[in-house]
Amino acid sequence: QVQLVESGGGLVQPGGSLRLSCAASGSLFSISTMGWYRQAPGKQRESVATITRGSSTNYADSVKGRFTISRDNAKNMLYLQMNSLKPEDTAVYYCNQHLPGVDYWGQGTQVTVSS
Repeated sequence: QVQLVESGGGLVQPGGSLRLSCAASGSLFSISTMGWYRQAPGKQRESVATITRGSSTNYADSVKGRFTISRDNAKNMLYLQMNSLKPEDTAVYYCNQHLPGVDYWGQGTQVTVSS
């Protein structure tokens, strides 16, 4: 059974930085595509960044150049380094583990960017 636990969210001022972490259980982490998604109030969940088993990355246009996704397969950990944060980055951020035919989700961590 896969469990994903996010941490690292919080309140930060515009221009600040946060690092999100996702701890994954199970033995399939290293062969999974992993991703970060976010959902702001009144909006649909959207993809922020994904990283394949081969560490190829993809980013939403809105975060390119500011966010960096990375993974540590030895520790079953996924990270999202967020720099130059903007108020529009405010959302609940979710960790996702994708395998053919199935997706697993964490419970989410709140990121609030406000002065």
